[in-house]
Amino acid sequence: MQLRKLNIVAIGGGHGLGRVLLTLSFMGNKLTGIVTTTDNGGSTGRLRKRNSTIAWGDLRNCLTQLADKNAIGSQLFDFRFEGEDDLGGHNLGNLILYALENLQSSPLDSINLVRRILRVKTQLLPMSETPTDLMAFYPEGRCRLGELSVDDMPIMPKNLMLAPLVKASPSCLEAIRNADLIILGPGSFLTSVIPPLLVRDISNAIIERKGHCVFIDNIVPEQSPAASLTLDEKLNWIEDNVGSLPIDSVITQDLQVNSERVNILHQDLAHNTVPHHHDKEKLINALENCFTKFSNLEK
Repeated sequence: MQLRKLNIVAIGGGHGLGRVLLTLSFMGNKLTGIVTTTDNGGSTGRLRKRNSTIAWGDLRNCLTQLADKNAIGSQLFDFRFEGEDDLGGHNLGNLILYALENLQSSPLDSINLVRRILRVKTQLLPMSETPTDLMAFYPEGRCRLGELSVDDMPIMPKNLMLAPLVKASPSCLEAIRNADLIILGPGSFLTSVIPPLLVRDISNAIIERKGHCVFIDNIVPEQSPAASLTLDEKLNWIEDNVGSLPIDSVITQDLQVNSERVNILHQDLAHNTVPHHHDKEKLINALENCFTKFSNLEK
């Protein structure tokens, strides 16, 4: 399998990135996940409202996806409190990561400690170790603040930005520079895929990449204004907001999807019994085919 020989970086958030990392977990320490940290909903949002912290929810989800599901550590990190008191609705993993952030010297130290506890070999990195939020601007200039508000917008925002602007950790940039394959998506276009690209250090590192960058399309339409966009409209929107188009190819199972801007690989990706999930074996096969077919083409 050619993928085993590569250094791979997967970038995104939510369940999409967790699914990709779980699919490629056989890569061990040759796989790095760079995780979106702008979530302001649920347990994570409550922690962020009361304290200055990065969003831990997507990082915690990726950690537990990669951990042994039968291990007590994984079960503890997935445990969610019930009831109407202060703990009700909180995820224990989020609370542990937040507590460790206050005990360790940095969020990355906290993540690495949990990786050792859960025996996760894959390197996981926050897109930034500094708290930040998404800010979206309507075409006429009005703005919305927060990830939840962005996905609820009735139309596509003209621009997205991070408030405040933040820097990536050196580990993120090193992983991207050393990557043979960089994966964006699947997941919510505006709130999972785009936020890491708004970290200027990360987008510049991808633009200057030596490796091949592939975007994995969603299987079913997402619940956001981005659902109405064609692929080329998404690519144009990325270019307008990032300043360049850091994507070489797209993997999609929608035969109607075409592009004048990037290479397209049409391939079945859906899980046979959970059709809105990407099937592991199909996704591995698609990534193999995409890298073999397109990686040697001139950018």
